[in-house]
Amino acid sequence: MTRQVHRSAAGRPTLEEVAALAGVGRGTASRVVNGSAQVSPRAKAAVEAAISQLGYVPNRAARSLVTQRTDAVALVVSESQERVFGEPFFAGVVRGINETLLETSLQLWLAMAATPAQRQRVEHHLTDQHVDGVLLLSLHDDDPLPALLRARRMPFVLGGGPFVETSGDAFVDVDNVGGATLAVRHLLSLGARRVATIAGPQDMAVGRDRLGGYRAALPAHAPEVVEVSDFSEAGGYAAMCALLASAPDVDAVFAASDLMAAGALRALREAGRVVPRDVALVGFEDADVARRTDPPLTTVHQPVEELGRTMAALLIDLIAGRDVVSHVLLDTHLVRRSSA
Repeated sequence: MTRQVHRSAAGRPTLEEVAALAGVGRGTASRVVNGSAQVSPRAKAAVEAAISQLGYVPNRAARSLVTQRTDAVALVVSESQERVFGEPFFAGVVRGINETLLETSLQLWLAMAATPAQRQRVEHHLTDQHVDGVLLLSLHDDDPLPALLRARRMPFVLGGGPFVETSGDAFVDVDNVGGATLAVRHLLSLGARRVATIAGPQDMAVGRDRLGGYRAALPAHAPEVVEVSDFSEAGGYAAMCALLASAPDVDAVFAASDLMAAGALRALREAGRVVPRDVALVGFEDADVARRTDPPLTTVHQPVEELGRTMAALLIDLIAGRDVVSHVLLDTHLVRRSSA
């Protein structure tokens, strides 16, 4: 027997139409749509077939009133769109996050918050009417978002260590101190006498940690040779030029990112320094660029996609109210190539 279903005047299939076509009550159709287990397999199959036939799309606003869930999470990156879309680190983290969220009903939306105006717009949307949780990446010290989310009791996970260790904020980070220490110890093992570093921004935990690893590895008598820049190739180039001017006898450099190391390599080449004969060079990340430089970069491998996957998995657990280990530190290791 073929059931006749009257379509709504607006033309968009309704839950009542789904229920009528499936031959079940509206309550049963609603339970199927909302993922309830309290539905017989036969009724579930009938409702799913009706949904497919009609092209029904749930009204998310109405659904959220029942479930108290939006099925959305935000990834907020406190960087410009040029950096987010131009640097491999961010793409790797997003791939990892998306890979984990594909196994759930959660949808991801991405926002950049590099300026006060952008941050203000983002803040208006970080409420339980819009998202169930938030992932924060590339934060700087003065960023107000962690405090705001704590006040709103919104589940969130930091990509990178917290600025205040006593905050209790959930975070996933790589072992930046240990990785930087590995890099500098490797340069020293090659016989380097004056090791410099191109450090990352010191208003970011990652920048401070990698500089801390450099300092921890230096022998007690060795002088520090430090130039601070951003994580970009242009920043690495400018910092290496400054190092060559201030410390022309430098014979080894640890750069806090592979892009910085690529910029440093260009500056060294222009100055007539041969890598690694004259200056040994080590980067950090093990991005694709490290394999494409000439010579290829020795670097510290950080598991970027695993960082994203772990951040997303931790946020899912927090949203569900599960007890979790909320501070996760991922291992790094040295990848030897031709630059050192």
